[in-house]
Amino acid sequence: MEQIIFILTVVIAFSALFYSFYRYYLIFRKFKPYKVDHIGKRIVRTLEVAFGQTRILKRPIGILHAILFWGFLIILFGSFEMLLDGILGTERILGSWGWFYDFISATGDVFAPIIAVFVIIFILRRTVFHVKRFQGRELKLKNHIDALVALTLILVLMLTLMSYNTFYIIYKLKAGEPIVGKYPFSMLLARFFMNYATPAQAHFLYKLNWWIHIETVLVFANILPYSKHFHVYLSIPNVFLSRLEPMGKMDTMEEIKDEIKAMLNPEQVDEQTDEEPEFERFGALDVTDFSWKTYMDSLTCTQCGRCTSVCPANITGKLLSPRKLEMNFRERTAEIAPKLLKGEEINDEHTLLFGYLTEEEIWACTSCHACVNECPLMINHTKIIFELRRYLVMEQSSAPAGLITAFQNIENNGAPWQFSQEDRMQWAENLTLNGEPIHVPTMAEKAEKGEQPEYLFWVGSAGAFDERYRKVVQSFVKILHYLNIDYAVLGTEEIDTGDVARRAGNEMLYQMQTFQIIELFNQYNVKKIVTCDPHDYNTFKNEYPDFGGHYEVWHHTEFLQMLIKEGKLKLNGKALAGKRITYHDPCYLGRINRQIEAPRFVLKQLNIELVEMPRHGYNSFCCGAGGGQMFKEAEPGEKEIFIERTEEALGVNPDIVATACPFCMTMLTDGLKYKNAIDHVKDYDIAELVAMDLGLV
Repeated sequence: MEQIIFILTVVIAFSALFYSFYRYYLIFRKFKPYKVDHIGKRIVRTLEVAFGQTRILKRPIGILHAILFWGFLIILFGSFEMLLDGILGTERILGSWGWFYDFISATGDVFAPIIAVFVIIFILRRTVFHVKRFQGRELKLKNHIDALVALTLILVLMLTLMSYNTFYIIYKLKAGEPIVGKYPFSMLLARFFMNYATPAQAHFLYKLNWWIHIETVLVFANILPYSKHFHVYLSIPNVFLSRLEPMGKMDTMEEIKDEIKAMLNPEQVDEQTDEEPEFERFGALDVTDFSWKTYMDSLTCTQCGRCTSVCPANITGKLLSPRKLEMNFRERTAEIAPKLLKGEEINDEHTLLFGYLTEEEIWACTSCHACVNECPLMINHTKIIFELRRYLVMEQSSAPAGLITAFQNIENNGAPWQFSQEDRMQWAENLTLNGEPIHVPTMAEKAEKGEQPEYLFWVGSAGAFDERYRKVVQSFVKILHYLNIDYAVLGTEEIDTGDVARRAGNEMLYQMQTFQIIELFNQYNVKKIVTCDPHDYNTFKNEYPDFGGHYEVWHHTEFLQMLIKEGKLKLNGKALAGKRITYHDPCYLGRINRQIEAPRFVLKQLNIELVEMPRHGYNSFCCGAGGGQMFKEAEPGEKEIFIERTEEALGVNPDIVATACPFCMTMLTDGLKYKNAIDHVKDYDIAELVAMDLGLV
């Protein structure tokens, strides 16, 4: 009878679980497709991130969660055995596996009390210590209860497992029967309770804990799909299915790409296919405008707050919270799920954008990708922001006034500022090296002579027009001439890449710029590009391949490092010797393109004292200018992002704050002025520091 009751319980539990997953499957089918390829790479990433817990271990407290995860994998073996025993009416059926069974049973027995202690710590962190990242306006009472219920159930599982093993040992010892498996921790408990239980009592408690444990497992298994702990099922698959593309690469809107191709080359368009492209809208308004993978991200989100805790907008008091993006996505989908399943039209006018997320939240993002870099489950929060921005800009022509002006300037003048295209070479006027005038060659001049320079130096709009950053490109050009590097610039033919436009949602403008630039590159047979702008560097390196542009791209810090390693550039380390310098990692160079070594390598050749800010390298704090913020007013908050970063830089008492990005240069300069520190703390680009060392400026 006991066996029959258990089998019925299992059938009911697994039927309910199957229904839950099948329902989610039907909902997933209502979303857009998502391409899954490169299986080998995905397996490697899963082993590293999911099973190796590498992202969790970035924080000291992460070791507790990692141990809990690894322990659960071992304990699952025991739960599987209990399930078999209940169905087949056996006892420790896998005990015949010999040494392997002994190892697994012993490991699980040791992990059980460890996990129990860790769970108690997790509960205390939420209820007593009130860890900041577990708070937030997006977290309601039900979210906190959800977390505590799950932790309590895990604690029950561990306590019943320990009791199950303990009374099993007592029962077997008193009955004079052999013990199957090894249980080092439970053996200690058994010796303590040995004299307090008769064989019958031990057997009863052994069976009671078996029932409580396995029934809790079945209940917990059915609760998970509807709780924040759905990640117990989805975390490993979500990591496996995560984006393989570079972090800084935005998805290309193919419908716009086809439209622009048709505009530029109408004669190549098939006359028989003159129908309008089929798509509902540009960008995204509601959840079903995204792929099923974005929905899976929202279901996988643990609400741990790691993303929000590193978001520069949130840290400085703005409304944006990456965690809220995922929670709102899941809530909105749950709201319309009944209609999705029935195939009914969704016309409640309570969309993801406007209904759950405000424009203020969407425009506060700096696109620094700190949230993406921090998430232990490889969730891509910025995907939601970028697609909603695309809808606002291309469907509603809605954007902050400063961005609209930048769009117009890029379209009309080839730069985000209202400067004439003919002024792009003013930065190169009156340049001298050792008293001799420097002529900066252009690609057009080289082509007229039948010459092909090895490198195109991409000046960028900031290098051409920003008064402060002109000094940086001038310093770098002097280094190129000093070392006789074969290079040229595009001069007045250069136009803005439109990186700002793309990240602010204007994909149409970005692609128009891209096709023009690639055509120009093809005209001059460009193969190698060097630039001082990490944003353009990211664009050329990671995004141009989607449009047929494949180049060898160097950020100027990488280029300088290469020259030093090859012995072509030798620094004497005298001009700046002993200076205390802190380096600010630009987001689009350090975190997004994983280049943190080259700038530091170059700086160390200058015989300086390099001091790091608390947040540096891959975990550096944003300057606040990315994602279009450079050209718009910041959203309301407690302080500006660039002030937060400047204060952190000043906190290490530097003589110089060094960086390698035009946006960062502008923001840090403003920050030093705001803090009245500009007179005793200077800010320089690494190119300027190298030029100083060489005596070129």
